[in-house]
Amino acid sequence: MRLLPQSLLVLTGLAITLLPAISRAETKPTNGVLVEAESFNQHGGWKLDTQFIHIMGSPYLLAHGLGQPVADAETTVKFPETGTYRVLVRTKDWVAPWKAPGSPGRFQLKIDGQPLKETFGTKGAKWFWHDGGTVEITKPEVKLTLHDLTGFEGRCDAILFTRDLNYQPPNDLSPMDQWRKSMLGLPAEPEVTEPYDLVVVGGGYSGMGAAISAARMGCKVALIQNRPVLGGNGSSEVRVWAQGLVRRGKYPHIGEIIAEFADSAAASPGTYEEYGDKKKEAIVRAEKNIDLFLNTHAFAVKKEGDAIQSVTAFNTKTSKRTEFRGKLFADCTGHAEIGYLAGADYYTHDKGHMGMSNMWTWKEAEQPQSFPDLEWALNLNMDDFPYPKRFHGEWFWESGFDKDPIQDLESMRDWNFRAVYGAWNAMKNKGGKDKHENAVMTWMAYIGGPRESRMLRGDVILRRKDIVAKVDFPDGCVPSTWSIDLHYPKKQYMQKYPEDPFISQAVFDRSVDRKRGYPIPYRCFYSRNVPNLFMAGRCISVTHEALGTVRVMKTGGMMGEVVGKAAAVCVEKDCQPRAVYTDYYKDLEKLMARKGIERRDTVDGKFYTPENSQELPPVIDPYIDPATLPGMVIDDENENVQFVGKWTKGEGLKGYIGNHYVYHGKGKKAEIHFKFEVAKTGKYEVRLAYGHHENRATNTPVTVRSADETKTVKINQRIKPPLPHGFISLGTFEFKQGQPVEVIMSNTGVDGNVHADAIQVLPVD
Repeated sequence: MRLLPQSLLVLTGLAITLLPAISRAETKPTNGVLVEAESFNQHGGWKLDTQFIHIMGSPYLLAHGLGQPVADAETTVKFPETGTYRVLVRTKDWVAPWKAPGSPGRFQLKIDGQPLKETFGTKGAKWFWHDGGTVEITKPEVKLTLHDLTGFEGRCDAILFTRDLNYQPPNDLSPMDQWRKSMLGLPAEPEVTEPYDLVVVGGGYSGMGAAISAARMGCKVALIQNRPVLGGNGSSEVRVWAQGLVRRGKYPHIGEIIAEFADSAAASPGTYEEYGDKKKEAIVRAEKNIDLFLNTHAFAVKKEGDAIQSVTAFNTKTSKRTEFRGKLFADCTGHAEIGYLAGADYYTHDKGHMGMSNMWTWKEAEQPQSFPDLEWALNLNMDDFPYPKRFHGEWFWESGFDKDPIQDLESMRDWNFRAVYGAWNAMKNKGGKDKHENAVMTWMAYIGGPRESRMLRGDVILRRKDIVAKVDFPDGCVPSTWSIDLHYPKKQYMQKYPEDPFISQAVFDRSVDRKRGYPIPYRCFYSRNVPNLFMAGRCISVTHEALGTVRVMKTGGMMGEVVGKAAAVCVEKDCQPRAVYTDYYKDLEKLMARKGIERRDTVDGKFYTPENSQELPPVIDPYIDPATLPGMVIDDENENVQFVGKWTKGEGLKGYIGNHYVYHGKGKKAEIHFKFEVAKTGKYEVRLAYGHHENRATNTPVTVRSADETKTVKINQRIKPPLPHGFISLGTFEFKQGQPVEVIMSNTGVDGNVHADAIQVLPVD
């Protein structure tokens, strides 16, 4: 475990720039041409991969063809002069770290249609400049083509043509280092924006929530996302369905913004259409206070004293650099990348952390579908992995539990590739081949879905014990309704590759109230040592265990909504995020009480609701809190309730009291005993709550038994109870102070299911 204060420089008042901890290249530029693969005019079937820039220094193109060679990527290159050039291609043999045979990522580089003799992707366990030999350039403009040979994850970062035939380019590159800028002819300084009120980095649910919320509160916002789509793990690229309940708790309007764009996936991974990438982008672009920057990767931070002054980013297709200045910043990157670069305190759970998933789908075609027998994939048989039901390889295809959660991300993703292809090989060519002759893989995520990496430190570090004990923080505001859900390797599938398991299991702690939610404190949403830095999503101030409940997308999105509103308070009051809690929390509460569709054009403007806005219908809670009802209410999960027989818990019939109701069929004896005592002698009405249904009994016996009286009534539970909240009266009784009373429901002689929810005891005047 590491608890690292990243106080990289503490020179108050001095502007400093912080870059990733990748060694700087000292080699001087050469006479030649550098072509970034991501800048190709046509990517063809190659995918732009930006998720490992912090590791290897650049975006790259990936031939993600599921075993079918992808269409060529093409571009035109102008040369300053003709002559002999040495060609070097930055690439790797992606299975070489495991000494696996076969080099699946093979590809060719063609110059004006003629392939170089060297085949790339066949050497190097790490990224390096693969020497492609020399070539004669006889005209000022040539066509370059990346030609995939396998469809199995070939990758190309850049191509260098150099007139110095002995030149060796630097390999340990940081994003936009001096060598790369010089070779590309980029300006010495980036373009600088006017100051924004809030700069949000990361376009997942938390980033979208922060940006939209702040914009509607009147802030001028920059939203920076290094992918071509919004949604993060909840986009069509990763396809993790959004979980966590919204619009509940103390501030029931929090979550209304998330409800506008949340996916409609019925399961994870789901289909492309269910994730609504275009809808998400349209909602963001409709906000006139947001400037959206897709395909833009933030890689450096500039500070004045402890505070962030700006974030510098580059376009992942054109390499154009922009410095985004701002008053406030929100780290919604998931990996806490901005906080890390800014020297924010953070924590990582080094060993036994949750890993990365790459889900996949398949179908049965009408005709037989061949698939090569893969020597480089994991050597799996049908009993080495869970059979992918419903044509899905689901969330549990997860690895990297003991790897570095930042520096080993590419290795995690590539191991997942080997695992999935190994399972598919088993289905197609080994034990499953007779059953799956027509099966074809239809999709696999090449963008990994990580669950845990850095967690920034705020003024409160939320812990599991706080959640279990239901500690009532005064600034609790975002309801977390997901169980404490931690992932571990599943022992059943660890035998063959125990050093790096690839199938996980979820271990749930159900201490969280999954209907009402546990309110996460606002003080978890800003950095304790970088004064103008907010955070939202899975990089907030929590422990490893507490992350298990707060990390799902809709919950992260609501964090973003609160951050956006807090940013508006900061701008209006000219203060920093901490002061919102210490001095202006009532102002934040007023904003959190407003509807998600309400807005103002500036932070000092008047609120209004756009004419074309549609209000969401109110949330109808499926449950009734027993504490809100008059009299004495004893719910079915009260400690004074005793069960005879095995009763089933249910939540399907809405309007129940507490967390659920219980029911039992006819046959084997079953009883439920509600026990209580009254505090004062007198007359009391006793009521029973149940949920009516056509399969219920028409003759359910219910007995009220006290020291002085026993009365049994039979209830037709197919008929709706006549009293509010699903109650029916069992009669009025004389009870004495301190004497035990029981209400007993039985299934003796019934003609259907019996159903019990709660009893209510009301004094009669």
